[in-house]
Amino acid sequence: MNFFKFMAIKVDADKCIGCGMCASICPQVFKINSMGKSEVISSDDKECAKSAAEACPVMAISVE
Repeated sequence: MNFFKFMAIKVDADKCIGCGMCASICPQVFKINSMGKSEVISSDDKECAKSAAEACPVMAISVE
């Protein structure tokens, strides 16, 4: 029996300052929305999302 660990990528909109760092590092996962905040557009590249989370100046991204 195989068990898979599913990871979720999340952006805390209350913390996000809309700097765009995540979208520039990982444009296939993040974009800046019409409110000027980052949002997740894909969960396909977890490793890239982790890099973006580490670069976020306000630690608004979590990869679980």
